[in-house]
Amino acid sequence: MEEKLTLLENKYDELCARSEQPDFYADPKLAARYLREQRELEPVVKAFRTWKQAGATMDEALAMMGEEPEMKEFLQDEYQTAKKEREALEDELRILLLPKDPNDGKNVIVEIRGGVGGEESALFAHSLFRMYSMYAASKGWTVELLNYSETELGGVKEADFVIDGAGAYSRMKFESGVHRVQRVPETESGGRIHTSTATVAVLPEMEAAEVDIRPEDVEMQVYRSSGAGGQHINKTSSAVRLIHKPTGIVVACQEERSQFQNREKAMSMLASKLYEIEQERIEGEVTGARRSQIGSGMRNEKIRTYNFPQDRVTDHRIGLTLHNIQGFMDGNLDAMIDALTNAAQAEKLGKGEEA
Repeated sequence: MEEKLTLLENKYDELCARSEQPDFYADPKLAARYLREQRELEPVVKAFRTWKQAGATMDEALAMMGEEPEMKEFLQDEYQTAKKEREALEDELRILLLPKDPNDGKNVIVEIRGGVGGEESALFAHSLFRMYSMYAASKGWTVELLNYSETELGGVKEADFVIDGAGAYSRMKFESGVHRVQRVPETESGGRIHTSTATVAVLPEMEAAEVDIRPEDVEMQVYRSSGAGGQHINKTSSAVRLIHKPTGIVVACQEERSQFQNREKAMSMLASKLYEIEQERIEGEVTGARRSQIGSGMRNEKIRTYNFPQDRVTDHRIGLTLHNIQGFMDGNLDAMIDALTNAAQAEKLGKGEEA
């Protein structure tokens, strides 16, 4: 590990020296790439240098114990403190050296659909949309609707939206899967607890140029967009539906005012879905590896239960139960997401997946 870290430190020093050259910004794209690499290496190098300093402190304390016996107790304390710091830094460095998901810095496209449970599932889907919108707001991210279809009671048949923010995918990628709710529905007069579901899919937002999409494979349909119950009818056919003929994937966008803008957003959605399919094919055929227990979630996997009568949220992948369900539904998701991130890192460490 130390040899690998030394190589990374040397690369970081080279990048720092290069950024100080007068002609560094002569090629803006290249300069941006170097600065991004430098930022990515900085936390690793900082931890490595602190780790080396702790080792030097340990060596110095040991040497001085023989020379100054009257200070032995003080030096032993100093040695033990440096040793604990070094051990903690070793754990941190192992995590920092884990392979990075190349999509972690991307925006995300989130798709929410009502599942089993009729109108109650649509109302729960709306609750999930609200929850993710509030979480995004707490992070300073923006939410941009792509496609939104309501029921008459205010539930969500389907909601597609982009969350735009630094590292959004790294925080949201564990939310894909089936979410189950147990509560007394607003539509239930007898006070009985119902169980219903909604599905969430989280995709890294891809540009159309990043995925090979042949124009002849895409059929475009245009239609008039409308809100809930036919409200806010757009008199022009600005909404766009794209059909990818080889795969049968259908995406739609109706929230922008112009047909061109809706087509651009729909193409991004299509690119993200095709990228997801290709990644699953590579994982299945090339690596042949067992899917991660935490993973980014298959759409048909039940990942979490929201039990309102017992005031708890349970994630079934890591066996974690949190209480204060209302706070969770108000977007306080960090404790759950941190636990999922840590579990995914521990799983990678257990498999020895160093970079």
